[in-house]
Amino acid sequence: MGRLFLGLFDPHRAPCLARIQSAFACARPRFAAGHPPTEELLVFISSAFAQSAPAAAGGGDIGSSLMSMLPLLLMFVVLYFVMIRPQMKRQKEHKAMIDALAKGDEVATVGGLLGKISRIGDTTLGLELATGVEVNLQRSAVVQVLPKGTIK
Repeated sequence: MGRLFLGLFDPHRAPCLARIQSAFACARPRFAAGHPPTEELLVFISSAFAQSAPAAAGGGDIGSSLMSMLPLLLMFVVLYFVMIRPQMKRQKEHKAMIDALAKGDEVATVGGLLGKISRIGDTTLGLELATGVEVNLQRSAVVQVLPKGTIK
């Protein structure tokens, strides 16, 4: 294995230092054809990498890790009460309205059609838009049940 030198002052590497400003980009191992490197390697370390890292707190404080996760947990709780819970409530109310549909109810659909329910199936219903004009719709396309007498 080659020896490792740390430092910036090597007379053999001076032209490389003049060409390249980066302190650690100049280090290149010299290989013989097909043989592992046996000559010395010169590695330049910038001052930022040479500085030692501050000592980590020993043992890992559980309280500090909980405090670092507290904003994430708080954001999830707010997201749940602001977005997820109201959406689940609306879905539950819509399902209850769809299940309670009956023949003769006046409804509004997703597409804006207003009509009276003429027949009901498991997944579809017949909607009478005018006298003699009936369309088939999915039950989930009903948005609102209108009060009786709205459509004349």
